[in-house]
Amino acid sequence: MKVFLLAVLCLSAHTVVCRLSISGDHFYEGSTRVFLSGVNAAWVYLGTDFGNNQLDSYRLSKYTDYIKQVQSNGGNSIRIFVHDNCETTPDIDSNGITQGPDKSGTLISDLKKILDVAETNNVLVFFALFNGAQKKTDHWKLQGIIADDNKRQKYIEMALQPMVKALGNHKALGGWDIMNEMEGIIKVEAHAGDSCFDTSFLLKSGAGFAGATYSAQDLQRFLNHLANGIKQADSAALITSGSWNPISNTDMFGSQNLYNDSCLRKAGGKQQGVLSFYSTHTYAKADTCQCHYDNISPFHGAGHHKSDYGLDKPLVIAEFSEKKGDGWTASQQFNHAYYYGYAGAWGWQYKQESSDADEDTAAVINAGLQFLKGKTDASNGGTVNFHL
Repeated sequence: MKVFLLAVLCLSAHTVVCRLSISGDHFYEGSTRVFLSGVNAAWVYLGTDFGNNQLDSYRLSKYTDYIKQVQSNGGNSIRIFVHDNCETTPDIDSNGITQGPDKSGTLISDLKKILDVAETNNVLVFFALFNGAQKKTDHWKLQGIIADDNKRQKYIEMALQPMVKALGNHKALGGWDIMNEMEGIIKVEAHAGDSCFDTSFLLKSGAGFAGATYSAQDLQRFLNHLANGIKQADSAALITSGSWNPISNTDMFGSQNLYNDSCLRKAGGKQQGVLSFYSTHTYAKADTCQCHYDNISPFHGAGHHKSDYGLDKPLVIAEFSEKKGDGWTASQQFNHAYYYGYAGAWGWQYKQESSDADEDTAAVINAGLQFLKGKTDASNGGTVNFHL
């Protein structure tokens, strides 16, 4: 009924933007169930692409090329990083207090330029705000937003909510990814009395790889407050936060879902501060001379069905690659996600860098996109190519 009413509203009211929505375990555009087939085009220059007049003709041309490649190869979505470690945005003073989205006042208009190109090409954009996979010189700014209630609230009021309000009705905005791989900076030795905050199950997982700095509760409170801030500014916004491995995003396999509604609310106290859908990353890791997926990966062995994770929301496989695919080709990975209950798949990543051992070339990812091009199977993944 909710999907039907949304479809009627989109058809009958010219002022209403028909946006991506969720019903049950799936995404919808109007009344059409859709599958998010896409890529990470996470940056041109990490942390310095947007705001402060940084989106020059070269950067814009690169993002335009990425978006057009997605469209021409049959994809429909793209994930892009925004603040990273706060190198240049938001505008944070020497005391760690956010003054605005950026110093020059161009961050919002820069992001809108990306969305405008995406709308023309029928591609949805998911903006990833912060990055927990690396700690950089400017991390002290992000540390304030994560760990200090007053600094966090200033970021929400002065930067996050202005962005969300300005961009929320754009047809090409798919949603907001609060933090990329918070597990990179999580403390893994904590034995808490509450299972929501106990990270002892991560001891041998490799979590904390970017410098174990924050407790689970610190990071969950941060997610809860930012998600709540987004919802206050735009009640229809879709929100996620990309886990580095499914191990911290499920209660199955002897793990703990650090991202579930109950844990986020318990950590931060905000009822609206929960995720709309889950997103997780998966790469085969070194095992003696080979690289293999761990047993919790969607691509382990013959592959897991989404239902194996016991989650009550859609799940997107938001990072993966053929290069670290344990023998799985990009086409097989996209195909598995489509037919095994997942709501989307985003290959990593279009801007291949020699220093990154995990990422594929654009040509490899495009082969995966092409494999799903034109699919409309409503009993499996759903429609891949649709108009915004």
